[in-house]
Amino acid sequence: MSALGEIVIAVLLVIGGGFGLVGGWGLVRLPDPMTRLHAPTKAATLGVGAVLVASMATMWFRFGILSWHEVLIALFLFLTAPVTGLFIAKAHMHLSWKREELPPPAPGADWATYGDSAAESPMVAALEEPRRSE
Repeated sequence: MSALGEIVIAVLLVIGGGFGLVGGWGLVRLPDPMTRLHAPTKAATLGVGAVLVASMATMWFRFGILSWHEVLIALFLFLTAPVTGLFIAKAHMHLSWKREELPPPAPGADWATYGDSAAESPMVAALEEPRRSE
């Protein structure tokens, strides 16, 4: 392997490790679940992406093969992490906050999770039902 290839791979691994470290630190140190949510969905996703690119570069510089496994893993990760973060945020909003506690949205708009179409949501209906004491 060439010296340039080793430098590129080392830099990508250091960048990936740095993003992973920042994501883990944010997950532990940030004060509430909504701010804590950004650390793994943003920083750690970029860290894993850099490590996957380093893996692809290793295959290219060492064996001269373009490995598509890492591309598929990165595509799956970049598609699922934001959706997972969105669902966790919406669940947290419904379980922890009342509509009145949220900051006001733009004039003429409404929070999507509390809008007219959300009235049919099973989560909203379950929260409005009185809890039975056992």
